Amino acid sequence: MNQYVTGAVIKELREKNKMTQLQLAEKLGVTDKSISKWENSRGLPDITLLEPIAETFSISVTELISGNTIHNANVSANMLRSEFYVCPVCGNVIHSMGEAAIHCHGIRLISLEAEPSDNHHMVFIERVEDEYYVRIDHSMTKEHYISFVAAASSDDMQMVKLYPEGSAEARFKIRRVRRIFFYCNRDGLFSIDPVKGIDDKKSGYDDSQERRELEKAADMLLG
Repeated sequence: MNQYVTGAVIKELREKNKMTQLQLAEKLGVTDKSISKWENSRGLPDITLLEPIAETFSISVTELISGNTIHNANVSANMLRSEFYVCPVCGNVIHSMGEAAIHCHGIRLISLEAEPSDNHHMVFIERVEDEYYVRIDHSMTKEHYISFVAAASSDDMQMVKLYPEGSAEARFKIRRVRRIFFYCNRDGLFSIDPVKGIDDKKSGYDDSQERRELEKAADMLLG
C-alpha cells in the first residue's frame, strides 16, 4: 500500500464531526490515548481499523486514505450535473452522476470542469430529423485529438468515444438534449448548448457560400 491514513486526516475528520478523542475511541473500541498518538504522529491505526474509522465518519476507505472526502450534491441524479474523469496515462474515460473518488493507474482522477467552446474548438451542430449531428473542427492526430463527445439531458447521457485519425463527429438522438460535451486531450473539457450552437452558426454564417468555404478551409487545415 503506497498510502495510509494520517493522523492529520483523522483529526480533521473528528473535529469536522464534532467528536472528542474519547468519543471516537469509544466507537472504535480503543483508548483515547491511542487516538491522541495517531493525531500526533506517534502511531498509526491498525489496518483492521480503517473500515470502522471510515464508517464512523460516513466516508469510504479510499477517501480516508487519500484524505479527500467526497460531497455529492447531485442526489437527484440530474445528468446535466454529471462529472467526467479522464486518466492522463491511458485515456480511460469515466462518467459519474456525481462527484466520486476514482483512481486509474494509481492516480486519483480530478473531476473535469467544462469550459465554453472557443475558436480553437469550433462546433457545428445540425438538426437532422430526430438527431443532432455534431462536428468539431479539430485535429485528430495521435498527439492531439477529441477523445469523446457526449449529449446530456436531465435524465439521459449519450456518449460517443472517438479515436485519433478518425473523424471528430457524432450523432445523438435529440430527446431533450440540453448540453453537448466534448473532450480535447490537450485542452480539456468543453460544452455548448446545442440549440445555441445551431443559432450561433446560422447567425454567423448568413451567406451559405461563405459558410461552405470556411468549412472547406477548416477541413484543409485539419488535413
